[in-house]
Amino acid sequence: MQRFFIYPILILAALFLFGWYFSNITAYLILSLILAALLRPLTNKLNDFHVLGQHIPRWTAILISYSAIILLLVLLSLLFFPLINNQITILSGLDLEGIYEQIKIPVGRFENWLHKYQLVESQPGHLFEEIKSTFIQMIAGIDFGNIISQIINTASTVFIGLMAVAFITFFLLLENGLLRRNLLNLIPNPYFELSVATFTKVEKLLSNYLTGLFLQILAIFSIASLGLSIMGVEYALTIALFAAIANLIPYAGPILGATFGIIVGISTGNFTDSDAITFLLIKILAVFGVVQMTDNILLQPLIFSKSVKAHPLEIFVVIFAGAKIAGVLGMIFAIPVYTIFRVTVMEFFQGYKSYRIFKIKS
Repeated sequence: MQRFFIYPILILAALFLFGWYFSNITAYLILSLILAALLRPLTNKLNDFHVLGQHIPRWTAILISYSAIILLLVLLSLLFFPLINNQITILSGLDLEGIYEQIKIPVGRFENWLHKYQLVESQPGHLFEEIKSTFIQMIAGIDFGNIISQIINTASTVFIGLMAVAFITFFLLLENGLLRRNLLNLIPNPYFELSVATFTKVEKLLSNYLTGLFLQILAIFSIASLGLSIMGVEYALTIALFAAIANLIPYAGPILGATFGIIVGISTGNFTDSDAITFLLIKILAVFGVVQMTDNILLQPLIFSKSVKAHPLEIFVVIFAGAKIAGVLGMIFAIPVYTIFRVTVMEFFQGYKSYRIFKIKS
């Protein structure tokens, strides 16, 4: 038993230590593997296409696939440009004195209620002045220089990451199966067939998982955009797209999507009274309630439980473990990483059982 498990344990331990110590490289590699899996079918079809009796070079097919991804991202970003322009217009024409006057009445009513039940002893209007001064101090305390510096640092980090992912993905697509062949070359001969079976099963499950995620995003976008459009909410497609992408974050994603929808709805609407705002909130929450029910009852069991063949309780524990280790990214990548680990352990355990049976018979 020790001889059978010693090499797999050492290899898994080495991979874990490498992934932990070089976390940035590991993240780049995981993103590249996912991107390569998504682009490989399109790249292969373009590579098989004939022009003047010749195959399109594979490097050209890869660049065309990259162009398709960039074009898709540009088209999706166009949905956000009108909203961003609208928000900039609103902020540039913001009348703080008018806002103060609008909130002065409800704050005064609340203060009168507090005085009525003798909960405060301050002079009338003191609560509003405190809110106003707190808001002014909060704005004055913002370090815009530090914010700009953080934005520049974040932008440079993202740019370096994108270049690294694009570079790794290019070679993964160019040398089709390169990573798999190199990993299999490290496997000792007694474990070769077992390792090939493990790789095949992992690739199939991860492919099913990615396909399920794509269908989940498409379904949530379709339901949310249709529901918000019927309810007459402005920027319905933009809200639906953000909600579909945010839903990749387990548990927190739906809350982020609904919050974004409420903020956009309130900031872009023209309201005559508080009842109109309440009615808008009810409409948005009703749409996201339907989306959440559809996701919980139909989409998530179909995608997570069946595609990776894991119990929902396993998924729940794994997601929160990933959040503890790596935050939001840990929640997103917890299921694929757990799938790889679980399938590897199960396959080697089955191999050990077969090995024991063979030894007993011989």
